[in-house]
Formats: sequence, C-alpha cells, structure tokens
Amino acid sequence: MPNLLRLPRRARFLVSCFALSGGLMGCGHALPEIAGFDATAWRSDPYACRNRRLALYPPLLAAREHLYEARADDVNALLGQPDEEELRANTEKVYYYYLRPGTQCAPGHVRSAAPRISLRFGPLGTVTEVLFPMSE
Repeated sequence: MPNLLRLPRRARFLVSCFALSGGLMGCGHALPEIAGFDATAWRSDPYACRNRRLALYPPLLAAREHLYEARADDVNALLGQPDEEELRANTEKVYYYYLRPGTQCAPGHVRSAAPRISLRFGPLGTVTEVLFPMSE
C-alpha cells in the first residue's frame, strides 16, 4: 500500500472513498449551509432571467471551496437543476448556472455569453472543478 500522505489531496480522497465504501458508493460529501446564501431565491430564478442571482453570488463565491467533492444530488438540492448541462467523455459532466439575463432567456434558451458558474463533475459524480467569473 502506498504512503497516502505523499499522494495529492484528490488522489487521497479517491483512495479513501474506495477503501471506505468498497467501490463507488458513498463518495463525496453533503454541502453545508452557506451563510447569507438564499438557495430558494436562487432556484426560483432559472437562467437568471429574473435578475436575482447576481445579488446571491457573493456568499456563493465565498463558499466555493465547499463545492469541491460535493455530490451532484447535493448540488441539485442547493442550486436546482442546472441551466445547461454538458456531457463529456469518461462519464464527466458540467453544470452551468447563469448569473445575469441574456439570450438564454429567449424562447428555446439559446446558449448565452452571459456570465455563469461552471461546476465540473468527475467520473465518481463529485465536483472536481469550480469556475466562477471573476468580473462579477
């Protein structure tokens, strides 16, 4: 067995998940309550067309580290279904949540250049990358 302390943080996490769960079940963590973030208001503004999400952005940005290794179900419970979802190779996916109104608010929800949050999920179904626009 390799020395786990020499492995990168994410590798240690994966080894722990496999060791504790005997496979792929149970990896990831539940999301804690985010101070100052109104998840109900966020979820009630799909595609940011009501222009409410930008005011909710600062507390979510401050808590971005808590999003890493969260399970998709917990992200959905917090932020709602993604405005857009992209499926990638190797069972990876990306969730997008818009912050401002744009062309995504038109019928058909055309992809927009409006600022958005991106959450990438790895093959284990947990968040591996969190991208927030810096100019907001």
